[in-house]
Order: sequence, then C-alpha cells, then structure tokens
Amino acid sequence: MYKNLFVPVDGGELSGRAMDGSLELAAQLGARVTGFVVEPDLPLSVTTDDAATFAERVSSHQASNASHARALLEEFESRAAKAGVEFTGISVTGYSIDVAIANEAARHGCDMIVIVTHGRGPLGELVFGSHTKKVISRTRLPVLVLH
Repeated sequence: MYKNLFVPVDGGELSGRAMDGSLELAAQLGARVTGFVVEPDLPLSVTTDDAATFAERVSSHQASNASHARALLEEFESRAAKAGVEFTGISVTGYSIDVAIANEAARHGCDMIVIVTHGRGPLGELVFGSHTKKVISRTRLPVLVLH
C-alpha cells in the first residue's frame, strides 16, 4: 500500500526515533524511505554595510547547513542499510519547515509522511507551535505521527 515514506529529521532529540520508527515500518511494508532535512535560510536580520563580510557570512552559513544536513542523512542512510531498507536522502534550504515538508514529499512521489512530535499539549503548542499540525493542514498525503 505505502511504498515511499517521507521522513523529516532535524538532528534534535527525537530524530533517532523518527529514523528507527520509519525504518521499522518500511521494512514491514516493503517500502523505501526518503529522508529529508530542511535547513534555515540565513536570517534577514544578518546584514552589514560591508559586502565582503556579508558574503563570508552567507558562505559560512551555507557550508554549516550543508555539513549538518549531510551528517544527518549519512546517519539515516547507515541505519537504513542495517535495516535492509532502500534509502534516499534530500535536503533543502527554506524559511518555512512545514511548507518544505509538504512540498518536497509530493515532489518526490512519497505516499506517506512519517513525522515525530514532542506532544507538548495545548500550552506547549501555544508557546512553541506545532510543525506537525501545520504539515497535516498543508498536505493531502496521510501523515503518521510518532510520539
């Protein structure tokens, strides 16, 4: 039924749970996993009158993002290999995490999004927001939420 699971990870405390849970499900379903990392753009507030300094900041930010995404996706790929699950890793840069997740899942032909949540409750959502709820509202794909 589901053949390509889209799994966003960010390197936070719950990323391992997202990786392992999605790989276990993929192995049971005979599905593949598309791992996804969205890195933030350089904040617009980082400005300077010196063009060379700004260019250095942009370059440093991009290199840091690329390194972080590569490390996460390599870890995910290693876990997938151990689980015997076909894996593809992709990363993008953008301001809106939920928009990036919904758009890239559709663009890469995925048929389910597997996402992990802190489950902070109403007060936590008020303070921190909920990417999971935003993703659910932006996609037509089924979303499996791991707690």
